[in-house]
Amino acid sequence: MTLMQLKYVIKVSESSSMSEAARDLFISQPSLSESIKDLEEEVGLELFNRSNRGITLTNEGKEFIGYAKQVVEQYTLMESKYIEKTAEKKRFSVSMQHYSFAVNAFVELVKQFGMDKYEFAVKESRTYDVIDDVRTFRSELGILYINDFNRKVMMKLFKDNDLEFVPIVDCPIYVYLWKKHPLASKESIDIEELSEYPCLAFDQGNNNSFYFAEEVLSTYEYKQIIRANDRATMLNLMVGLNGYTLCSGIICEPLNGVDFCAVKLKSDEIMTIGYIKRKNVTLTKLGQKYVEELAKYKESAMN
Repeated sequence: MTLMQLKYVIKVSESSSMSEAARDLFISQPSLSESIKDLEEEVGLELFNRSNRGITLTNEGKEFIGYAKQVVEQYTLMESKYIEKTAEKKRFSVSMQHYSFAVNAFVELVKQFGMDKYEFAVKESRTYDVIDDVRTFRSELGILYINDFNRKVMMKLFKDNDLEFVPIVDCPIYVYLWKKHPLASKESIDIEELSEYPCLAFDQGNNNSFYFAEEVLSTYEYKQIIRANDRATMLNLMVGLNGYTLCSGIICEPLNGVDFCAVKLKSDEIMTIGYIKRKNVTLTKLGQKYVEELAKYKESAMN
C-alpha cells in the first residue's frame, strides 16, 4: 500500500467514473484501474461497486476512505511543515444535532482562537451523519443526545464504530415554541394539550429510525407532524403555524432571537446531551476548549 494509491482511491471516490478520475490525475484509465485493483487485493476488500452506471463506494470502502484521508492529510501537513516550510493552519471540525447552544459554544471558540492560524468547520446535521463524520475523522467531535429509549442502540453503534460517548448535561424535556403561541404562558404543558398544534421534527433522511430522532418521545402518535431540514425553517413554522418541538430547554437567544421560549413538558423523560469522539484518541487543544465551552451550559439547563 502506497501513499499514491491512497491518493488515487480518494480521487476515485470523489469522481463519477474511473475515466473522470484518471483524467484529473493525468494518468491512463487502465493504469488507475490496475492500481486500485492491486490495492483491493492487498487489503482484501472490495472498495468500489462497479457497474455501467459508474462507481460507488462499498460500505468497507467508505470506512477505508476515512482512514485514507486521515493519512494523506497528515502527510500533507508534514510535507508543508518540514519540506515546503509553510505554516499550515490547524483544523478543527465539529458535527452536531441541531443545538443552538452548541453553535454558540463554537462561536466562542472561534473568537478565542481566531482564524489566522486555525481553520474551523461546524456542521448541523442528521444523527447518522454526526456519527459517521466522527467515525471517518471528518469531525473531531459530534454533539448528540441519548436517553432511556435509544441508549442501547446508540451505545452499540458507538462501540461498533470505535467511538465513545461523554455526557455533558442531563436535561428534562421542554416544549420550544413561539412566545405568542396559545400555550406559551403556561408553567408546564401536558403532551395531550399539544395535539391541536403541529409537532416539528428534524428529517433524518434515509436513516429515519425512531432511534435516530433528534426529538424525544419519537414513538408517540402525534396527530400532526411536519419534518424539516434546518433550524431556521423550524423557527418560521413555529411562527406561521404555531408549531412546536421538544428540546432540552437550553435557550440561546443570541442566535435564535428573543421571540421564542421553552415551557416544561409534564414528563419524567431525561435526555443526556454529550459528545462522541474516537476511542483512545486524545482531544486536541481546540477540542478540549470546545468541550469547556459546552460545559458552561450545564448551569443553563432548566430543572
